Amino acid sequence: MTIHPIQPAPHTLRRVSFGHPDAIKLNDRVQLEYVERYGDDGDATPLDPTMFDTPGGLYLIAYDDAGTPLATGGWRTQDQNDEGYSDGDAELKRMYVTPEARGLGLARRILAALEDDARAAGRSRMVLETGLKQPEAITLYTSSGYTPCTKFGYYRFEELSRCFAKAL
Repeated sequence: MTIHPIQPAPHTLRRVSFGHPDAIKLNDRVQLEYVERYGDDGDATPLDPTMFDTPGGLYLIAYDDAGTPLATGGWRTQDQNDEGYSDGDAELKRMYVTPEARGLGLARRILAALEDDARAAGRSRMVLETGLKQPEAITLYTSSGYTPCTKFGYYRFEELSRCFAKAL
């Protein structure tokens, strides 16, 4: 008897609005995870669904072949402002993979697609903020070429916050 290894199901990345029902559902899940990890009310960064609209951003969801949403991520345009952003920045937001889909490479696929899109939109640097209680996120970003940078954004004064950047 020949045993064939099980191949992972194909996953499709789809451009959606941040206001799409699946985006809302996955955002609710990531907020619960933030509460579990940090013990607060989740991420309070103000976000408007239009911030991810083309040409100033992109929001993606990875789906399995049954249409189940498994992972998300987006980028939005940022330019120099009083929160510490620089002209040409693309800010990575809401990177999340459901627990049942972790280890499938979805975060890396989404990250690469977002970087490509931001680069094509003329952005020169991808920036992101994460926290010390998300070590797997820090590992993903540093292994993808991101380096620590001056803190920016809503959580720039928080002790557990860490910011990273990568030239596009």
